[in-house]
Parts: sequence; C-alpha cells; structure tokens
Amino acid sequence: MHLQVIIRLMDLQGAHYEVKAYEDYKFLNSSYVPVLRQLESANLQKFYFENKLENATKDASNMKFRNPKYLSMLNHLRFYLPEMYPKLQKILFLDDDVVVQRDLTGLWKIDMDGKVNGAVETCFGSFHRYWQYMNFSHPLIKAKFNPNACGWAYGMNFFDLNSWRREKSTEQYHYWQTQNENRLLWKLGTLPPGLITFYSTTKPLDKSWHVLGLGYNPSISMEEIRNAAVVHFNGNMKPWLDIGMNQFRQLWTKYVDYDDSFIRQCNFAPP
Repeated sequence: MHLQVIIRLMDLQGAHYEVKAYEDYKFLNSSYVPVLRQLESANLQKFYFENKLENATKDASNMKFRNPKYLSMLNHLRFYLPEMYPKLQKILFLDDDVVVQRDLTGLWKIDMDGKVNGAVETCFGSFHRYWQYMNFSHPLIKAKFNPNACGWAYGMNFFDLNSWRREKSTEQYHYWQTQNENRLLWKLGTLPPGLITFYSTTKPLDKSWHVLGLGYNPSISMEEIRNAAVVHFNGNMKPWLDIGMNQFRQLWTKYVDYDDSFIRQCNFAPP
C-alpha cells in the first residue's frame, strides 16, 4: 500500500505504472511451480529453520545459503515474465537496488539474434565462470555445461519474450529447479538457475548498459559510473544503509525525498 501511495505522489510525466501483488498471479501454485513445492518440503524447512546452531558448526562456509531469501518466490518471479505479461513481446527487468541514469529505449533497437536474455557479462580471468556457481562433479551439470562459460548479471536484463516462449525457457527452468530439489546441482538463489536456463540463449550487452558492484566494490571508477546507463548497488553495502560506501551513496540519495513521511518510515540512513 505504501508503494502505491508513494507512486501516486510522484510526477511520472505520463508514464503508466501498475503495482501487483503476489496473490494476483493465480498460476503461482505448488502444482505448477517447483519452488513452491520445495518450500512446502519438510526437508527444506528443516534445512532452514531447525538445528541452526548445529548447522552453523557443521557447515559454517555455507551458512549464507541458509537464509530463506534465497528461495523466496518473489525472487523467482523473474522466471515467469511471459505469464505475468502475456501480451508483451519484450520487457526490461530492473532490480530494486539500481539507479537508471540515462534513456534505456536504445535496448529495444538491439538485434537480439534470436536470443532470450540480454545481459552484461561479469567474467574476467577465472572469476565469475560457471564452475563457481554450480556443482560440476554432478553428472547432469558436467554433461550439459562448460565450466569456463562466462557468467552474467541480473539487475538489468532485456528479455525477448517471443524468443522466451519459443525456447520454452520457463519449462527449462522448471526442469532444472526440480532436479535441484536436494540442492546438489547448485546451492540456492536465482542466478545459478538463470545461468542454466539461459545458457545458450543469452546475448552479451555492452558493459556500459549495466555497471555493477556499487554495494561491495570501492574501486569502481567514477568515469565508468558516469558512462553507465544503469548502476547497480548489488552487495551488502546498500546506499540506504549506514554501511553504504560514501563515494557512491549520493548516486542514490539525490533521488530520495527525505522529507516525505513515507520515506521517513523506511528508516533510511541520512544522506
């Protein structure tokens, strides 16, 4: 409700907006959606909510994956865009921790070459390769994917929904999510199944479309940020938190009306 009120108070300059609730999408039920079935699983509930101290002792390196946000249905809604917007042919996906700095309509002019997902690749050297996101000792993963394939980022993705439907990408996601019920193919989260689902159907975008890391990497140059269409505060050091990095915080706070009563209720860190 607060979001709807805030948007109504903003000058959107003629733009259309629509705020939807999770419950509005009737297709989201456990008979269709693997993640919902898994959330109902006794084993998964035990993994998250029982014996936390024991788990921390036995598996300290993987404790971050025991946060239920990694299996949140809200995170997995991104795999249902064609069903959420059945009349659309293309759609731009933006995370809630990004700032759009320039016009993005140029994305609609990019030749997607029949691919589904337009995304900025994140690999450099041996970093952000597929082997870091999934278990290549598992025969299903080993047989299907190249461990040195380049990873890409969520946060700003341009999806061709016609290609998505043609490639049956949601069905691919369902298959792999079901195979991973015991978390043997990858840990948790939405990036590994995204890398898997769009393995051969991702179109690399120029890096200036999406500059990442403002929530963890202090070495990003201001020139790179100035040239970026979208900057992304992925990481733990969000600009609205006290731990946000000072050199990047103003990129976010300059758009926030701290005098607004609804904003004050959010308890954001002051600019």
